[in-house]
Amino acid sequence: MKLMEMFDAAVPGYQDLAADNSRPKWRESRKTKLTLRQIRKLRKMLDVRNYEKAKYLKKVHEQYGASAPADGAPSV
Repeated sequence: MKLMEMFDAAVPGYQDLAADNSRPKWRESRKTKLTLRQIRKLRKMLDVRNYEKAKYLKKVHEQYGASAPADGAPSV
């Protein structure tokens, strides 16, 4: 969790309360098994996270990366 997520309002669509079955029932000691729907959803979330990270790193590289030398200027 990021710090900004603690203070800002929740982004709509990030959590599906109807599909949230994370709370165990009384006297339930077995671990819950993931369904194929949950696995696919986790995979999509991972793909989106990787895409956003690549986009962020590209932006950072454009900001802080080495700039190309100007035309005709000697490189040192």
